[in-house]
Amino acid sequence: MQAAIHPRFIVNPQGQPTEVILPWQEYLEILERLDWDLDEDTLSCLREARRDRECGNVEAYVDLDAL
Repeated sequence: MQAAIHPRFIVNPQGQPTEVILPWQEYLEILERLDWDLDEDTLSCLREARRDRECGNVEAYVDLDAL
């Protein structure tokens, strides 16, 4: 099922769009569909994984074949 989106656009003096306003419920539905509605524990784990990756800590990862 595809959600309906009803944006309102804010434009600059030249008529170019610069911002979008969405109804709150539609915004929440978009976050949910994108899995961006993560709790703080999950976000913390993702931040730690990013740090491990950036530092080259390969021991922090499990090979996909091992799963």
